Amino acid sequence: MFVDKAKIYIRAGRGGNGAVSFHREKYVAAGGPDGGDGGRGGSVVFEVDPNLSTLVDFRFKKKYVAEDGQPGGAKRCSGKGGRDLVIKVPKGTLVRDFETGRLLADLSGTEPVVLAVGGRGGAGNQHFATATRQIPRFAKPGKPGEEFTLSLELKLLADVGLVGFPNVGKSTLISVVSAAKPQIANYHFTTLTPVLGVVKIDEGKSFVMADIPGLIEGASDGVGLGHDFLRHVERCRLIVHVVDVSGSEGRDPKEDFAIINRELANFSEELAERPQIVAANKCDLASAEQIAEFRAFVEGRGYALFEISAATTQGARELVDRVAAELDTLPPIREFEAQPITEAERQANETRPQEFEITQEDGAYFVEADFLEDILMTANMEDYESLQYFQRVLRSSGVIAQLEKMGIQEGDTVCIGGFEFDFVK
Repeated sequence: MFVDKAKIYIRAGRGGNGAVSFHREKYVAAGGPDGGDGGRGGSVVFEVDPNLSTLVDFRFKKKYVAEDGQPGGAKRCSGKGGRDLVIKVPKGTLVRDFETGRLLADLSGTEPVVLAVGGRGGAGNQHFATATRQIPRFAKPGKPGEEFTLSLELKLLADVGLVGFPNVGKSTLISVVSAAKPQIANYHFTTLTPVLGVVKIDEGKSFVMADIPGLIEGASDGVGLGHDFLRHVERCRLIVHVVDVSGSEGRDPKEDFAIINRELANFSEELAERPQIVAANKCDLASAEQIAEFRAFVEGRGYALFEISAATTQGARELVDRVAAELDTLPPIREFEAQPITEAERQANETRPQEFEITQEDGAYFVEADFLEDILMTANMEDYESLQYFQRVLRSSGVIAQLEKMGIQEGDTVCIGGFEFDFVK
């Protein structure tokens, strides 16, 4: 099954919580805090697998979560970092943020790309000891990892794209000039998925040709199969436009040529300007007058024309040689300019105000905030210094200011993640 679009959710691992621990050793009094730091969460990494040619795996699995970091331990031992999650994709996959449409990566090379960075581990209580606070009974929780909903889109990497109406002989041509074995039959839309073939010229020299499923009028608007597969022509350096010059199906080859070029232009103006060679196929079935008339039409518009018969291999070698010579003058396969998330953006996300929601019910104030629940897990609420630390977090995050804005009075009850306390100004 050929699948070239997918939507998935990824989440990097959460950092491990810092540990609250105190040194215990015989003959060592007041050993002091020695809680270790939590390990960093695993990141989500995308990597090209040359053996893959479709995104079908993402149709059945849509959620990918990296391993969390381990919590810190005693004796200043840091927690183990979470393992990175490596996601394999076919070469030519574009990764976009589903919400914004921002292109995060173009996986056309061999280098892996980190899409979601794991959260930092929390600091253990060893870091909070001061001259006046010698027994800190709190630590910092680990940071959550980045998470995204992504859209994946495969745009095949091919040097040459074969375009044309259905049943004009594209599949036969690619089977003749390469080792590709597409389905070939005398009816429309025998090719339902793009077919790639490697065309060898000399020892160590070759190029990749893609047979794009047949286009028809209205393809750029979603008619037929063209709307699904026009995207695969976008990377091609050269277009070979195959036309049935014999008009064996009752169509006018000149009109076919104009319609396909119009559909390419409607889909992308850049495609309309792509170098193009015209292959006048089925010359063995056409008259000399038909070929001469079509040649004058094509060459009058500035295109080179080659007379071929894919079924008998007539002219195929000459066409391939011209394509190879043309490719030598063209720039490499197009790579789309990605806008990966920068370190500055990541730092800005870490320092942005924490989100919380406060509701009032029966005289009590309920605060919903994930970051506060994490702090409650790493602090001892029966310890005075821990309470002071927790109060500083409430003030710095804006929770106290919002409670006062809502009219909270001294003695009112505040509930945070199952922890209740009376508000004191």
